[in-house]
Order: sequence, then C-alpha cells, then structure tokens
Amino acid sequence: KIGGLVRNKERFVKRRQRLLGPQGQTLKAIELLTRCYVLVQGNTVAAMGTFKGLKQVRKIVVDCLQHNYHPIYNIKALMIKRELAKDPELANENWERFLPRFRQLNKPKSKKTGKSEAEGENGMKDGKKAKKKKKVYTPFPPAPTPSKIDLQLESGEYFLNEK
Repeated sequence: KIGGLVRNKERFVKRRQRLLGPQGQTLKAIELLTRCYVLVQGNTVAAMGTFKGLKQVRKIVVDCLQHNYHPIYNIKALMIKRELAKDPELANENWERFLPRFRQLNKPKSKKTGKSEAEGENGMKDGKKAKKKKKVYTPFPPAPTPSKIDLQLESGEYFLNEK
C-alpha cells in the first residue's frame, strides 16, 4: 500500500506518475534492473520476483513517494552496480566511490523556524553567528536620487547649454 505514504492527493498522484514515467518507461527500467514484475494500480504497488529484487523495488518506491527522490537516481545507481558486479576485480571492494552522489539543491525547511536544517537557529551555515547591525529608526523616507537635469541645475551646466 502506497496510499498512506503521502497525505496530499495531488502530490501522491504526481509522485505515482513519476514512478511510472512517460509511457511506463521508468517502470520498465525498474523491472529490467531488479528482475521483478512491478504493477502500479491505484494505491497499490505489487511486485513479484527474487527477494533481492523486491528489496530494491521497495527502496525505489519508498524513496519516490515518501522521500520525494526521483526514481531515475536509483535506476542509475542500479545500472552502475550491475556493471561493477560483472568485474571480478571489484567484487570484494566498496563501490561507494563509483556511485553518484546527488546533492540536494533545495534544503528542506523546518516548520518551526522556516530555515533549512543546515543553517541552524542563527540563520548562518556551518554554525557561525550572524552579525546584524541594528538600524536606527527614522520616520522619514530616504531622499530620492537626483535626476540628470537636477544635477545640471546644481552645477550650472543647464543654463550654459543652448537648445
């Protein structure tokens, strides 16, 4: 059941469609890489296959629906892992250095402060304190910038030019 992973109906429909992909291409790629049959219908995702493949399908579905992680990133990682598994020299090594590290551009904002979690309470990244200078309150608005004609009037150039 995937209906309970997302509360908002529009968000759920969009993420479910993301899981399917255009003309079912993303779902077909998931099926080929995990060697499982995957069916998405309504609030349900059904999968048949090996235990390892089912774990991979579950991870892709939960990442997509609950964590808003596009399935193409998981598909790309599965493709790289499959190629690495073919190489006998790399069979016993750690594959983390080969897998892509996708960084998140927009940090999720906390509901309390409205700041991203990396920024912290003071609004600066890396835990540094923000130095804010307190502005003196004045009831008057700032003076408008003088126009070209005003500057010429001040210097006297305006009267020298003949038009």
